Parts: sequence; C-alpha cells; structure tokens
Amino acid sequence: MNESNRVSITQGLSPRRRAYDITMRTLLYVSAAIICALLVFLIGYILYRGVPNLSWEFLSSEESVINDIEGILPAIVNTVYVVIATLIIVLPLGVGSAIYLTEYATNKKFVSIIEFATETLSGMPSIIFALVGMMVFCQALGLGTSLIAGSLSLVMMTLPTIIRTTQESLKTVPQSYREGSLALGSGKWHMIRTVVLPSSVDGIVTGCILAVGRIVGESAILMFTAGMGMRMANFGGGSIGEFFSNFFGAAGSTLTVSLYVYAKERADFSEAFAVAVVLLVIAFVINIAAKIAGKKLKKN
Repeated sequence: MNESNRVSITQGLSPRRRAYDITMRTLLYVSAAIICALLVFLIGYILYRGVPNLSWEFLSSEESVINDIEGILPAIVNTVYVVIATLIIVLPLGVGSAIYLTEYATNKKFVSIIEFATETLSGMPSIIFALVGMMVFCQALGLGTSLIAGSLSLVMMTLPTIIRTTQESLKTVPQSYREGSLALGSGKWHMIRTVVLPSSVDGIVTGCILAVGRIVGESAILMFTAGMGMRMANFGGGSIGEFFSNFFGAAGSTLTVSLYVYAKERADFSEAFAVAVVLLVIAFVINIAAKIAGKKLKKN
C-alpha cells in the first residue's frame, strides 16, 4: 500500500478511528526508534570503550604473568573450537528431529508432547544446563573439565531452539509442493531432500544463527564444564587421531568466560570491553556468513 492510498483510507475513517490509527502508528514509530537508539548506544559505547584497548599483541598472544603480557588468543581459539564442535553435533540432531516430527511422525499426541518439551527446555535458565552438564558429562561420563564437555552441554541447550525453528519452517512449506513431488514419482525422502528442505532453508539458517548466538554468548555452562583457564589448549601433533584424542581432555576459557574474568575477578574493564568488541565482530561475521550460505543454498 503506497502513501496516497494509506492517506485516503485514513481520511475515510471516523475522527475517533482516525485518532486511534494515528496514536498506534506513532507508538510503533516511537518503539522502533527506541529499540534502534538502544542498539546504536550499546554498540557505540562498547566500541568507544573497547577499540582503544585493542592491539595486535592482545589478539595474537597468550597471557603470561611472568612476562606481563595480556592476550586472548587462547580464548578466541577455544571459542571457535566450541562453536564448530557444537554445530557439528546439534545441527544433524536438530534438523533430523524436526524432519521426523513434521514429515514422518503420525502420532499427533506424541508430537505435541515433544513440542511442549522442546518449548519448555528452550526457556530454561542456562545454569540448569550447566549443572546437568557438569554432573553428566564431566563426572558421570568421565570427560572432566574439557571443551568437549562444554560443547555437549551447549548441545543440550541449543537443541530445542534448532528443533522448533526448523519445525516451524518446515510447516510453512505448502502441502501442494509435497503432493506435486509425490505425484511425479518422488519417494518420501527424495521429496523432503529436493523440495521441502530447499523451501525451508531460511528458517533453518535462522535457527542456526540463533544457536550460534547462544553458543558465543554463553558463559555459565562453559565455566562449569569447560573451565576458566586462560591458556592455549594443547591438541598434540599433526595427526587427526591425536587432535581428537587431546580435544577430549583439553580445557580452557572462551571469550565470554574471559570477559567475566576480566570484569568480575580482576575488575579490569578496559580489557573486558576489548573482549566485548571481539565478541561483537565474531557474532557479526557469523551472522553474515550464515546469511550468505543460506542464500546460496536456496539458490541452488
């Protein structure tokens, strides 16, 4: 609806309805302006406080008390490892579960129970997942305080989000698409793989972005399960076997945990804001990369 049509429709209303329409539109504009202003203020303040404290040595070195060096390279590397490990596990589980619940499951009562459970889990505080992860992965399974224990705990936290977003995206695909594909001789899985999934890739990418945002911004779970040591994890030699073997025992802090240590434990807010800038950049890069990947997948 263009501006001239909107004005003509507004003029045709009664004075009371016109006043109500103007009031609600004004409230919407004010709300949008407040949200944008808060976002600009938050990002601007973090950049203002953090950018002057960034340096190449701070980004590329490991912390050393003896040499009086402040560095967050181990935290950056550990964050990347945790994000990759969590996504490798949670994406197949989440997308596969959503496909089963939407396309294969015939017991509606069972599906409704699962949906209620995932919605409940997605709203639970992260500290509960931290306690469960510490008791199950660190102690019961003997993984100890390690990055893999933190990744598995993050899988528990992000799995409901992936399932619900993917499931809602699959439900938006018109039923006629499925019927047309099946009428042309496609099998069930072929129809899902070639018709349903490409049509719902936007929702899957959105779920992935939400999951990555929660992974990157999580601190409670990782403090309980992955540790708070600000050191570079040792993954051994160059062989893949040694890498994965050491990954199960490697522990270390991520960027969010490092931010907590700087701000709360050491009261070093200059370094904490510098870490916050790095977190903003990483989140921005991940979101842009996910959007580009989603567009390419949809185009293909």
